[in-house]
Amino acid sequence: MKSLKLPPWLVLLLPAIIILAAVVLIPLVLSLYSSFTAYKLTRPDSLYRWIGTFNYEKAIGDAKFWAAFGRTVLLLTVALNLEMLFGLGLALMVSKVTRGQRALRTMMMFPMMFSPILVGFQFKFIFNDNVGLVNNALQSLGITDQAIPWLVDGNLAMFSIIFAEVWTATSVFAILILAGLYAIPKDPLEAAKVDGCTAWQSFRYVTLPFLMPFIYIAMAIRSLDVARAYDIVQIMTNGGPARRTELLWTLIGRTGYVDARMGYANAMGYISIFLAIFFTVFFFRKLTAARAELGMGV
Repeated sequence: MKSLKLPPWLVLLLPAIIILAAVVLIPLVLSLYSSFTAYKLTRPDSLYRWIGTFNYEKAIGDAKFWAAFGRTVLLLTVALNLEMLFGLGLALMVSKVTRGQRALRTMMMFPMMFSPILVGFQFKFIFNDNVGLVNNALQSLGITDQAIPWLVDGNLAMFSIIFAEVWTATSVFAILILAGLYAIPKDPLEAAKVDGCTAWQSFRYVTLPFLMPFIYIAMAIRSLDVARAYDIVQIMTNGGPARRTELLWTLIGRTGYVDARMGYANAMGYISIFLAIFFTVFFFRKLTAARAELGMGV
């Protein structure tokens, strides 16, 4: 009996394939299967109760799901645009610095290094009603004479979450845009100056088009992060007050682990994945168009 001889390339890749199958493929298949069942954590035998597309139909008709979906889109839209604007401004300012620029670039990366859970606790303390730094500063300056319920009022709580997200990720845009500024060829800028263009015209028609591929790369990366935002929201507001800050993944986590309806939670998770796919495809198409406009190809 001849022994099975594997190709050398497959022998090299086999450990990685096994690890990927154990860590990614098997949980993915199991979660997809359970989304078609009535699986509840409190009843393990329900994993074998096949109910077809019932969970998906229920999610599509669930007002709470679509409300969380809308809040996630709102957070994604507002946070990405603010991060892009602040990151662009920060990158432009740092690029003008002649001394200590390396130290500034290092300092810009600090917010990226913090865990989202740590950021959540940090801003939960900053926006605390009684002992928060924001309320203490406002009251000390005489701007207000009473505590502002940042994390209790629905609108203010969403603002606080957006503030935390922007603080955390603006440096992602700043670093990528700064790399784009360094990559811009000098000839177009010098030609624009010779032609009498103002600083704004040079930025609008020369610098910005060269930066757009870098901006779209940053937006694609951040859209995936924001679309699955969980840690900061869970720590700061736990989806409250009255679920006014409930996002897709906090709703999914509550459904799966608090309500124990894991099959239904997995169905909502797979539906929400389309949000991340949509924004990723959208930004990569924009990236391709921006590269084509610059003659960089795809």
